[in-house]
Amino acid sequence: MAKRLHILFEDNHLIAVNKAAGDLVQGDKTGDVPLPDRIKTYLKEKYNKPGNVFCGVIHRLDRPTTGVVLFARTSKGLERMNAAFKNRTTAKRYWAVVEGKLATEGNLEHYLKKNPKTNKAIVFKREEPGAKHAKLNYTIVKTADRYTVVEIDLLTGRHHQIRAQFAAIGHPIKGDVKYGARRGEKDKSICLHAQRLSFEHPTTKERMNIVAQPPASFSPFL
Repeated sequence: MAKRLHILFEDNHLIAVNKAAGDLVQGDKTGDVPLPDRIKTYLKEKYNKPGNVFCGVIHRLDRPTTGVVLFARTSKGLERMNAAFKNRTTAKRYWAVVEGKLATEGNLEHYLKKNPKTNKAIVFKREEPGAKHAKLNYTIVKTADRYTVVEIDLLTGRHHQIRAQFAAIGHPIKGDVKYGARRGEKDKSICLHAQRLSFEHPTTKERMNIVAQPPASFSPFL
């Protein structure tokens, strides 16, 4: 039986889902069914659509990450939203549980380069050839004995940015063994959640704020 989609928003041009850990935004070598294919099936059945159904990928979340992902139902929606992400008129807010106690809130600024062999981001403190500028702001939501819950405003969108930057300051995300977490989660998730996406609607121009509730793995810390 196919896993049920958690739809957060839907209209003629866009559809947003609360992605579960393990869901693929785009197909990969595993051959697992990605979200766009599942959304196409959902739309085809809901609206009794004949022929092919359109579902365009606007942005991505890593497989072990949860939260808001927005897809386009029309080519016009896809084109305009791609431009919005490129021009950084969208705003992305994340929640994360990181290892250790963070003493202060503030911002992180590094330069990141993707290692194609490991698929990891290499972090530099200064400019390096081929490395891209990465910046985020964070506030502390709650502290526990061994963990800190942070709210993150992502100012640039780099490969594994949040995961790599917090690991670089000695506070890897809970469950993220790829970046040095003490242990993994049973479901292979990491405690990183895309909590809110804000943007201007591509046709109505209304300011949209789509919010996704975090998964159960966050419950002990909130």
